[in-house]
Amino acid sequence: MGIVDDDVRRVRDASDIVGIVTQHTQLKKTGRQWMGLCPFHGEKSPSFSVNQEKAVFYCFGCQMQGDVIDFVREIEHLDFAGAVEYLAGKANITLRYTDTKETKQRGRRRELVESVVKAADFYHQRLLEGDDAGPARSYLRARGYDGEVVRKFRIGWAPESWDALAKHLRLSTDDLEAAGLGGRSKRGTAYDFFRARIVFPIFDERGDAVGFGGRKLPDAEGPKYKNTSDRSEVYDKGRLLYGLNWAKAEAGRLDEIIVCEGYTDVIGFHQAGVERAVATCGTAMTPDHARKLSRFAPRVVLAFDADGAGQNAAERVYAWEEEFGLRFAVAALPEGSDPGDLARSDPEALARAVAEARPFLEFRIDRAIARGDLDTMEGRALAAAEAMALVAEHPNPLVRDQYVVSIADRCRVSADEMRRLAPSGRGRAKAAGGAAQARGGAPSSTRPTSEHQALRLLLHRPDEVAGLLHPVLFADTTSRVAFLALCEAGDLHAARAAAGGAAADLLGRLAVEDATDDDPLGVLNRLVSLAAERAAAELEAEARESGDLATYQPSISYLRTAIIELRELDMYHEAVPGGGPLEPLLRWLVEYSEGSEHE
Repeated sequence: MGIVDDDVRRVRDASDIVGIVTQHTQLKKTGRQWMGLCPFHGEKSPSFSVNQEKAVFYCFGCQMQGDVIDFVREIEHLDFAGAVEYLAGKANITLRYTDTKETKQRGRRRELVESVVKAADFYHQRLLEGDDAGPARSYLRARGYDGEVVRKFRIGWAPESWDALAKHLRLSTDDLEAAGLGGRSKRGTAYDFFRARIVFPIFDERGDAVGFGGRKLPDAEGPKYKNTSDRSEVYDKGRLLYGLNWAKAEAGRLDEIIVCEGYTDVIGFHQAGVERAVATCGTAMTPDHARKLSRFAPRVVLAFDADGAGQNAAERVYAWEEEFGLRFAVAALPEGSDPGDLARSDPEALARAVAEARPFLEFRIDRAIARGDLDTMEGRALAAAEAMALVAEHPNPLVRDQYVVSIADRCRVSADEMRRLAPSGRGRAKAAGGAAQARGGAPSSTRPTSEHQALRLLLHRPDEVAGLLHPVLFADTTSRVAFLALCEAGDLHAARAAAGGAAADLLGRLAVEDATDDDPLGVLNRLVSLAAERAAAELEAEARESGDLATYQPSISYLRTAIIELRELDMYHEAVPGGGPLEPLLRWLVEYSEGSEHE
């Protein structure tokens, strides 16, 4: 079950890879290529190359490569279908799916999301322009939210009217409820879910509004916050993270993401110049949240009261660290303050708290010891015991033992005695195999092989080498697989898909390299000469093994003579098909290869 192949091709063909890439890094035209700094790893010299004609990219530094769909998958952290849907939306292409039911379901979801987006626009304009939104604007200004903040986060105002949004959208009551925007009254009429509230649109990681968080004004009745109903078909609070659409760029660049408790905390971080913060949508962190966070950054900084909430979350945190490869740390915020408040009073302190965040267990141990009375023997013993109870929860014995030594020093007790009294722990860490490989390294400056040059010509100037290349000329297995895939598929994207693995990677890299200076005749000459060398060496080995030199000598002599003639030709330009030794030698090699295959 997936997207119809023809639609994938239509989306790829309709998407301007240069236009997509330049939304994330600047590109400069260099010959037929576009070059810029890689958006996937830090670098000072451009090693990121884009071929607009072939619609592919390649980084000579981190080896990230692919087509426009691959780029969107990596930069937006989407799966394949999500990346195609993202590009299809930009190109205004309606997608079909191999399962007609799925086509209908995805189309239905898209329509509901569009309704939520329209609702966000309605609420936002009402806040900016509505006479009834005056108190809301005054409240937001008092909180330090000027027009720029309101517009950036699309903050809105839901009027007090019973059905203002329903009338504006003109949706059926069923659709209004399915989108999480309203419901049906006992009289059968539609009503708005949010009324007389400041609303914060909740966007998914693609940037589509899928729900809202509504805050009442200080003197209004009702609960302080109200979120989109779980009956919505597009909103799932256990999976969504408010602010992820803004946070993902900085999170990917710094390999760190911050989790806080509310919408205003995320906005506070942005006001303090820290843009990698997200918030759970009125719920505790879930495994789905942790799984999603792991797609964007390996280090998670908790910017809320982990001393209280963390008491009950420790087992989950350690399990998520093990399952998803995450590392949790805690930002020590001043007691009684939250990120939103601290951003207004001392933004530098907020940024500093994140920069100085400590590992989850270390933070909790520090808090436990700080509560103890370290001036008495009894107090030190009790503090050590409380800290050791926290240590025992960690599944890794090496980590536990490191903290035993630290606690013993700080509480002035014997480390050996603490080890004897310490609980055995609740689990053991598994081997950390399968960790993601690090990307990096300097841009390659190695001279391409003749086989790579031939493939490059076949990609960029096929008319000049068509019919002159043969598998016998490719000794390297990866190059041969790439060559055969190109010959059979005739299209770069289809060839990469058919070749797979290292051959697909090779084609991706060569597709963004410049073939302007490649000399087809010179490349062909070198390939034929090298292939003749291999054939001569093989025949000489067979002659020695059989002891029958007379049988092999004519062929060996022909090859050695032809190789010398080729090498003596001035700059290879006389070695053209139809003249000199090149064409008959190539024909001989092809016949020899085909004969060897049938033996």
